[in-house]
Amino acid sequence: MAIARLPLVVIDCPDPGALARFYGAMLDWKIDVSTDRAAVCAGDGRCISFHKVAGYTPPTWPTQDRPQQMHLDVIVDDLDAAEAAVIDLGATKHQEQPGTSYRVFLDPAGHPFCLCLN
Repeated sequence: MAIARLPLVVIDCPDPGALARFYGAMLDWKIDVSTDRAAVCAGDGRCISFHKVAGYTPPTWPTQDRPQQMHLDVIVDDLDAAEAAVIDLGATKHQEQPGTSYRVFLDPAGHPFCLCLN
């Protein structure tokens, strides 16, 4: 018997609402914003929560000066179309691109995430 259901990913950031709007638009998930927290949810229990952290400093991937600690892999059917879409939402394509079946981006708060071919 499981002791838990779905995991909830919680990401520290300087502006929870901005990050929730970014991921909500990218994933087409419902956005819920409060004062120091925000979340995006798929409707089936899958959620990502964002918590405000004073003095937040983004990771410095691929160096380990400030480790990434975690990142999201987002499955897509078309890397070029997905890249254009996330850049339009405010992501930045990272200069380091170590693979060919995925691309590395930074969200508006500087967290690395990957768009990966299905």
